[in-house]
Amino acid sequence: MTAAEGWYRDPYGAHEDRWFSDGHPTSLVRDAGAESRDEPPDWEPPRPPEPVPEEAGDASDTKRADDVNRKAPAYDLRRARLAALSGSLPTWWPVESGEDPLRPGFR
Repeated sequence: MTAAEGWYRDPYGAHEDRWFSDGHPTSLVRDAGAESRDEPPDWEPPRPPEPVPEEAGDASDTKRADDVNRKAPAYDLRRARLAALSGSLPTWWPVESGEDPLRPGFR
């Protein structure tokens, strides 16, 4: 059996969840999604750790390293706006896209 690692229901009942590391409760706790610190009591937990079910997400906020169809990050667009204001577009700017970085509402 592997040692508890990650979020588990707080076996002491003081908080919703408590982070376990190498099978031991830590001071990192979570209530209603908000994380804080609270040292665990000095005694052994009254019950075994129960894993917190992981929430299934759509992974829309993750990117793969080999994803070639991704959009340019926001910091590139800010640099493009500054470059357009100074009169020199960077070599990576997609001129053929027709997008105007000075247009109100531009990403």
